[in-house]
Amino acid sequence: MLEIRLTNVAKRFQYDWIFRNLDLHVKPKDKIAITGSNGSGKSTFLKCLAGTNPFTEGKASYLLGQQEITENEIYQHLAISAPYMELPEEFSLLELLKFHFNFKSAHPGMGFDEMIKAMYLEEATHKQLSFFSSGMKQRVKLGLCFFSNAPLLLLDEPTSNLDSKGSEWYKDLVQQYGHDRTVFVASNSPYEYDFCNQQLHIEDYKLKKQL
Repeated sequence: MLEIRLTNVAKRFQYDWIFRNLDLHVKPKDKIAITGSNGSGKSTFLKCLAGTNPFTEGKASYLLGQQEITENEIYQHLAISAPYMELPEEFSLLELLKFHFNFKSAHPGMGFDEMIKAMYLEEATHKQLSFFSSGMKQRVKLGLCFFSNAPLLLLDEPTSNLDSKGSEWYKDLVQQYGHDRTVFVASNSPYEYDFCNQQLHIEDYKLKKQL
């Protein structure tokens, strides 16, 4: 179970504060929606949370049970699905799963066959990802995220490129594989985050250009 506490965190690019003076306490199993207009900093916030783009100011504390996790270690305990994620298109689906889960442990009870079936991609098991449609690739991204045995899930525009059936499938993933984990959803679509118990509007913490 992962607990997160952000204290006075901020992110700046040159003279532009993307957000500042942000405090947030996230308890285990909390579901948090990150909202804001396009370009407001939702994706940047998730990258900061993941430790790939560190906060400029403030402190991020991560507590896994009784163990404190540093910002440099948190990547080991999370999984992410985002539009800017690139899939290795020379891999087949099965090859990608084998590669990914060589570094991440799988959700209990999930083997490769079960994952592929859960993604409804059985007929594409040995197909190169370069031949996948955008919707199929989004299913793969979400599958890699939800099927990873990580206490923290970061979802950026999770239904991007999904049709109505795919969007319903996303909701099923949340219910089946996300209920016992901490989940952040960066989105402008209430459908994608209507299960969240907290909402953070990133523009409430945005300042104008200044030194």
